[in-house]
Amino acid sequence: MQLSYVMVKPDGVQRNLVGEVISRMEKRGLKILALKMYTIPEETARAHYAEHEGKPFFQSLLDFITSGPSVSIVVQGKNAVSVIRTMVGATNPSEAAAGTIRGEFGLDTGRNIVHASDSTESANREISIHFSESEISQYLRIDEQWLYE
Repeated sequence: MQLSYVMVKPDGVQRNLVGEVISRMEKRGLKILALKMYTIPEETARAHYAEHEGKPFFQSLLDFITSGPSVSIVVQGKNAVSVIRTMVGATNPSEAAAGTIRGEFGLDTGRNIVHASDSTESANREISIHFSESEISQYLRIDEQWLYE
């Protein structure tokens, strides 16, 4: 099974959308292995968004992501990265499909509710930035036999 990283950003927390995001993933059949709410320190934010360093929006991105609590989540499931990316929708909410998280709840690219890993490599890197191995639980969902062949 594949792991992915999801973050409900400060705007999603402030708008009380944490439960909505988690509920959609669980209803889809994805398994939550780790979950924590915290205000991300700047050094962690820099590591998370390292690929954007040097871009004009980098500092405003850091300022936003460290502005209040966010919720970090480790998710597991078959093709978890692509499944979650589809559920989240396009980065720009005005281009996100109806029914996606950003398509239903977002209006602005800079306040698009949620981050989701774009590859298994990114997922592994992001998970290691936000979680230690001891914070990630392994367990069998009671309905897994009904989710996978």
